[in-house]
Amino acid sequence: MGILVQKFGGTSVKDASSREYAIKHVTKAINEGNQVVVVVSAMGRKGAPYATDSLLDLVEHPESAITNRELDLLMSCGEIISAVVFANELKKQGIIATALSGSEAGFLTTNDYTNARINKVDATKVEKYFKTNDVVVVAGFQGEDEDGHITTLGRGGSDTSAVALGAALQADFVDIFTDVNGIKTADPTIVKGAKTLQIMTYNEIVHMAYQGSKVIHPRAVEIAMQEKIPLRVRSTYSEDLGTLVTSKRNSTMDTGFQDRLVTGIAHVAGITQIQVFAENDPIKVHHEVLEQLAKAHISVDFFNIFTEGITFTVPNEKVKEAVRIIETLQYKVVTNENCAKVSTVGAGIQGVPGVAAKVVSALAKHGIQILQSADSHTTIWILVKEDQLEAAVNALHDAFLNI
Repeated sequence: MGILVQKFGGTSVKDASSREYAIKHVTKAINEGNQVVVVVSAMGRKGAPYATDSLLDLVEHPESAITNRELDLLMSCGEIISAVVFANELKKQGIIATALSGSEAGFLTTNDYTNARINKVDATKVEKYFKTNDVVVVAGFQGEDEDGHITTLGRGGSDTSAVALGAALQADFVDIFTDVNGIKTADPTIVKGAKTLQIMTYNEIVHMAYQGSKVIHPRAVEIAMQEKIPLRVRSTYSEDLGTLVTSKRNSTMDTGFQDRLVTGIAHVAGITQIQVFAENDPIKVHHEVLEQLAKAHISVDFFNIFTEGITFTVPNEKVKEAVRIIETLQYKVVTNENCAKVSTVGAGIQGVPGVAAKVVSALAKHGIQILQSADSHTTIWILVKEDQLEAAVNALHDAFLNI
């Protein structure tokens, strides 16, 4: 028997109709001779009664008076409810199944409440239930610390749960089911001609995820990459196999797959560019500003150091606090709000001349001003005003991927 881990996100388990589609995938995997672990998120999104955001509204988060440990106790309820409901519906289909919380499934984590990290997954706990069940349904996003307190894993926690459990069980595949049929070359709500990628490397998808592609969390991809667990990103509502994520793209060259320069265009909106200037000691400003922002738990991105100071971006909601800290240090601050970062991602970029020129040319052709830029061996980043985001993503997609 093979082992298959299937993760279903909030939109895939939001109601009885969606869960019916999910159960078809489970049934198909069983009929193909697999033992199946199903990892579920909380049902639905904000506004749905058992969604995580709805649970947080019950205590008026972020203005709640409770501790982060108590927040984890509350937030874990959504996935537990989802696991029990899903197991119940499997049983009504004649499938032998049981539901487990994250701690019951063997997840031991740090005690960083609301953003814990997985220290260990004791796979023997799930293996024990396989002796009497066809399917083990596990509540994603959660575990327990050494003191037995419930913890949650932060954003993308159910993806991380699924891949970590797949690694511990040495699963044949981890399938991440969503409402789209794989990873796209760009956000299909922005680029109408976005294509589904049949295969990607771990390196490519982790860069896409970090640069704004929201289909799978980068922490989950990193675990899969370390443990060499094949991932498939699939649609709950289709039989299509979606996007395969593995170590080498050329491992499937015999299937007719063609190499590519650029994998996709990703973006992050809702950010502000901050420029800090120092009149007397420009070297001091570099470390002092970043050090004080780090102490305030403000994460900076896209930073460039220049002789007179430093430029970086922060999320819009962090701008006021960041400016207050910098002004307290008595440096001049200039902000450029409502910006977006657009990333051209591809393992094929490395060592190829002319890619940056093509990025600049594509944007210039549409009158799009580049406010800031940077590059690595797999990614070229540019900063634009948010009202030019859609035009920028489409211009770059046309230049590199509309083939």
